[in-house]
Amino acid sequence: MAADELITAVIVDDHAAIAAGVGSWCAHAVPPIGLIDAGDRLADVWTGPGAAADVVIFDLELVPGLPNFGELRRLVDIGRRVIVYSQHTEDAIAIKCVDLGALAYLTKREGPEHLVPAIRAAARGEPYTTPSLSGAFIADTAADRPRLSQREVEVLRAWFVSSSKELVAAKLNIAAKTVDTYITRVRVKYANVGRSARTKSELVSRALDDGLITLAELNQTETSL
Repeated sequence: MAADELITAVIVDDHAAIAAGVGSWCAHAVPPIGLIDAGDRLADVWTGPGAAADVVIFDLELVPGLPNFGELRRLVDIGRRVIVYSQHTEDAIAIKCVDLGALAYLTKREGPEHLVPAIRAAARGEPYTTPSLSGAFIADTAADRPRLSQREVEVLRAWFVSSSKELVAAKLNIAAKTVDTYITRVRVKYANVGRSARTKSELVSRALDDGLITLAELNQTETSL
């Protein structure tokens, strides 16, 4: 986007005080940033003014105790530029959000000196590393999370919503044997971190836990070419 264009962001957060504070920071930024407050209404990110916002500022836990990795993945997959702004300070959660495609992860202890630059960077499609995220990268031990390649994830997700590996092969323009190879690699990687997935349903469960796919996506199974 051009340097002189107004950056807009939509914030999804169930705490009104947080949204008000972020709104004040954006209004006083130089140049100012236009903020749309969606409250806890995820639908407002997809419709109305929020749908056209340059950046999504996403509270990971709109429902207490349930970090919404699946919705984060959905936003990223559709091409939205997402900043996670969360109460969680655990390194593993920060790393997971970045792995899923968030351009920045900020804890709610980090103020405008980091959130405003993160919004500007995200509007350009660039990542922003805060002090907390930098520390998370250094301390990343995530022994139970396999490191899947982008292609492995792509094949896995296509297989979950297809009725056969042949359909996956046709969709991705690869051989069915290659699909088998990728899926086998993923099974081995999960087994190596102590989370075996011998069946398709077990692999689906692992992917749901890790935010690689959502239940809504699983309900859109393709049955024919």
